[in-house]
Amino acid sequence: MNAQIAAKHASPPQTPSLPHAKPESIGLSPSRLERLSDAFKREVDKGTLPGATILVARKGQIGWFDAIGRQSPADARPMAHDTIFRIFSMTKPIVSVGIMMLVEDGQLLLAEPVAKFIPEFAKQKVGVERNGRLELVDVPRPMTVQDLLRHTSGITYDHTGNSLVQQLYKESRLRSRKITNAEHAAMVAELPLICQPGAEWNYSRSTDILGRIIEVVSGKTLGAYLTERILAPLQMAETAFFTGAENAARLAEAYPTDPWTGEKVQLFNMLEQPTMESGGGGLVSTTMDYARFCQMLLSGGTLDGNRIVGRKTLELMASNHLSADVKIKGDFLPPGHSFGLGFAVRLETGMAPILGSAGQFFWSGMAGTFFWIDPKEDLFAVFMMQGPGQRQHTRTLVRNLVYAAVE
Repeated sequence: MNAQIAAKHASPPQTPSLPHAKPESIGLSPSRLERLSDAFKREVDKGTLPGATILVARKGQIGWFDAIGRQSPADARPMAHDTIFRIFSMTKPIVSVGIMMLVEDGQLLLAEPVAKFIPEFAKQKVGVERNGRLELVDVPRPMTVQDLLRHTSGITYDHTGNSLVQQLYKESRLRSRKITNAEHAAMVAELPLICQPGAEWNYSRSTDILGRIIEVVSGKTLGAYLTERILAPLQMAETAFFTGAENAARLAEAYPTDPWTGEKVQLFNMLEQPTMESGGGGLVSTTMDYARFCQMLLSGGTLDGNRIVGRKTLELMASNHLSADVKIKGDFLPPGHSFGLGFAVRLETGMAPILGSAGQFFWSGMAGTFFWIDPKEDLFAVFMMQGPGQRQHTRTLVRNLVYAAVE
């Protein structure tokens, strides 16, 4: 192994590293992995993003771990293996696993109504637009825990559209980091649903509500529960809802103005402890921390002898949960894809304009982070950056180039 590749295998200081291997020994082409890194070096040189990390593992071992560019456009610190990122919606799979652990504990059932745990949801109505006005109609069946996991709850996000319901979201305090999870859930329950539960897939604040259910059922804060049941057993020492001031020099930042759209970029302060521990998007993490979570998923729910979640439970989570009559709203799911319980899932090898395998599952974060699990190839990858406007471009680029290196 030459010095350059050896440097790419350097381990973060705080979180135990997964095993490393020469790329060719696990069926990855070193020269094509160099092309992967070179492609992102070109993106950095073009000013598309300040920097990025790329980790590719196969057969239980890391074959490539590169840190490219700078942590922040404001200083010259190079991107590092242990740089800390806002992972936003990559929080969702962790919280979804947390809910399924409660299912395995016998504490709740997927078909149970959300109102059983958060009574405010018993009075919800659906907002139907007629002649430019919002009319409230009854809900024939209650929203369930499964609806929250698969985003068929009727809850929405204010940034995914401008319907009358979403305008009400924008007028609320839902984006505040200074409200509790309980207050947030009560606010969501007061707002009308965008559709009937089970009728549509709408990417939404559903996982924030799952976080509140975890608190109600476990009697712990979401952060304490995740640490006890998932983060500590996996030795994900750098993953939390904020990080300490001693890590101020390790934070990844985006360009203050988007290099493509010219819009201002405002991301939360990772050093500030929020009141709300957002199950939908509040965690910060490192590349190796999230790699340990991914290896657990790829290994069927275990890592280093610790079982986090059952094999059959994970199999259910990574399966298609959207029937043919569910309307998929938005462009979050590419052709040939659907959604499971906390993850997008690929149903077809073809159809999508992205390389991959049927059966892979994945998700991403608003600021540019991305991961996927490919059981067929015994492979996973973690990509980290902070560049909201470039996230769709970089997700496609990294997938195509990683698969080009698979032999």
